[in-house]
Amino acid sequence: MASWLTTHAPKRFDELAVPESIRDHFIRASSSGDPPHLLITGPAGVGKTAAWRLVARQVLGPGWKSTSHILQARDLSRQAGAMKTFEEFLRPAGLDSSDTLASRTSLDAFDRNMWTGDVGEAPCGEETKTEFGRAPVSRLIIIEDADHLGLRRQPYLRRMMESESHTTRFIFTARAPSRIIDALRSRMQHIRIPPIPSEKIAATVLKVTSLENTTMADGMAEDIAHVAAGNLRKALFTVELLARRQMTEERNRLYEVVSASTLQHARRMLELALRGRVIEWRWEKQGGRNIKTLEGAMGQLDDMMGAHALDAEDIVHQVHMELVGNRLMLAPALRNEVLHALAHCDTSLRRTIHPRIQIEHFLHQVSAAGRRHGLAMS
Repeated sequence: MASWLTTHAPKRFDELAVPESIRDHFIRASSSGDPPHLLITGPAGVGKTAAWRLVARQVLGPGWKSTSHILQARDLSRQAGAMKTFEEFLRPAGLDSSDTLASRTSLDAFDRNMWTGDVGEAPCGEETKTEFGRAPVSRLIIIEDADHLGLRRQPYLRRMMESESHTTRFIFTARAPSRIIDALRSRMQHIRIPPIPSEKIAATVLKVTSLENTTMADGMAEDIAHVAAGNLRKALFTVELLARRQMTEERNRLYEVVSASTLQHARRMLELALRGRVIEWRWEKQGGRNIKTLEGAMGQLDDMMGAHALDAEDIVHQVHMELVGNRLMLAPALRNEVLHALAHCDTSLRRTIHPRIQIEHFLHQVSAAGRRHGLAMS
């Protein structure tokens, strides 16, 4: 069964939950006979992927999926042989071949008006007209989370963009555009999507639940919007989870689910770090074997990033809510120290491709603060 996020993905630009001025930028870029390379940026869950999919459908026509090639740059930072994987993606005929993905022209671009059957309406309302005498764009190369490419791979893309992209366009998505080199950014139109306003998130939640014949308790849509904090994807995931558990008619069940799963972990992680228990190991018997399991603050971090699928920015937000919500009884001086460390962590996350390292460093700083204030054992 498809998720609500997929089922109710926008099919037209006017369905994107972005300001009208941003929507106009996408429409102009994708309806042009000579579309630019695009850099789409913004925080998590604001619709970067939904936007490039609409651009791809408008630029390439009904057969856009067959000539849209997607690379998840975040995965490259987690695997061995990442450079080889990267080069094989861009040179599918072999690393020794002069043939590149960007230099290939697809005949689908010339047949876009010959598609039959239900191809759906173009996102702009009508198909883009090809200009006489100009070869239409026939291929898109999408690099998602391009801020994780690293400095070694980006010049490779710059050269390809300059010399081999006559009928190909690149689309990058990123949260931190500052990690993308100037030589690439200067060759792309930059469109930034801001956090989605709470009112827009609440309206979208109500629209989706209505389409799904799901009854919502009064005020729950606004509560979900508050918890999502500008992240529409998180809001839709949350309401779908509540609906599948038949918990949408009781407003208090939202905080029961969200607080129990994330805020509790954030609080426990802080408490353990303040007491100096950052890294602890425990032996567990699993399937007849003794398995060494990570516990302490790092164990809580594992649960938040793994079982609850929170990214580093989400974790910073949860920790901040704990600190400013007075749920932890801390001396003002200690609270200020931890907040200062958290602010430094938040700034560092925008410049790194290894966010977990920054969170771990923060936990050790919290442990040191706890020791100075007599909470942690040496």
